[in-house]
Amino acid sequence: MTTSAHETVRTTTARATATARAATATAPAPAARSAVGIRRSELAVFLRSRRERITPEQVGLPHGVRRRTPGLRREEVAHLSAVGVTWYTWLEQARDIQVSVQVLDALARALLLDGSERAHLFQLAGAVDPTPAASCTGVTPALDQMLRALEPLPACIQNSRYDILAYNRTYARLMGDLEAVPPEDRNCMILVYTNPEWRRSIVHLEETRRLMAAKLRASMAGHLGEPAWKMLVKRLTAESPEFRANWERYEVMDLRTRTKQFLNPYVGFLSLCHTDLWLTRETGARLVTYTPTDDESRERLEKLYALAVSAGQEQG
Repeated sequence: MTTSAHETVRTTTARATATARAATATAPAPAARSAVGIRRSELAVFLRSRRERITPEQVGLPHGVRRRTPGLRREEVAHLSAVGVTWYTWLEQARDIQVSVQVLDALARALLLDGSERAHLFQLAGAVDPTPAASCTGVTPALDQMLRALEPLPACIQNSRYDILAYNRTYARLMGDLEAVPPEDRNCMILVYTNPEWRRSIVHLEETRRLMAAKLRASMAGHLGEPAWKMLVKRLTAESPEFRANWERYEVMDLRTRTKQFLNPYVGFLSLCHTDLWLTRETGARLVTYTPTDDESRERLEKLYALAVSAGQEQG
């Protein structure tokens, strides 16, 4: 059996047409490609502009004598963010590469981005910022009003990852000045392991740290694939030897300590009863309250609340 030249041409043409149709079906539309390309270009320009405005001294690097570029060099940003120099260069060249939320978080910290700049970075990268500053899911106006109504009792709303989603004025002063803490750092695990004011304020610090690490380990079982949880553990492991030691114990517990003791920097010793009221199991949000266990702690809480209100009026 033989095949004519015309039949061969027809067969080849048909195959080529089918291949072209398949490629067209799977390829993104020109408008989509254009939108993605524009966003990559904007991300590159934004990163460059943020890099060039930061001096080496601001991030603890020597200035050096031969510095031809304003701000930081690309390799310095890559070093501070723990990413490859080539990879970061491609990012500033608007190459088509994938960027994880962990890397975006590292870049935001290395480039000293504020809240608005951080949100812009994640938006340009087409990613969702998992830090507590990005969203306060489940905190309604009614819950904000409830937090105020509980004053002078300290109260806040947390999730199972220990992100502080909302709080009242007394809670803001319970272990220092929470308002002075950057929103992305308002997480009880981060604060109890790395913040000097919180460490000084907790009477049984080591016991509290160990318990919190064990509770985080238990809660994490249902969130193993979520970037925000992995980022939290990665950051704590890098910044706190104490956390690393407790995390490596692999202890798991759900015991809730009822009585907690604090050395408040404004009013002194406080003995408080800790209560969790779960709001929604789906998101893990809970209302955390502290009530005094004795008259002296009650009087000191009232004094702390008065100080918080006075400070707020002065700032206003």
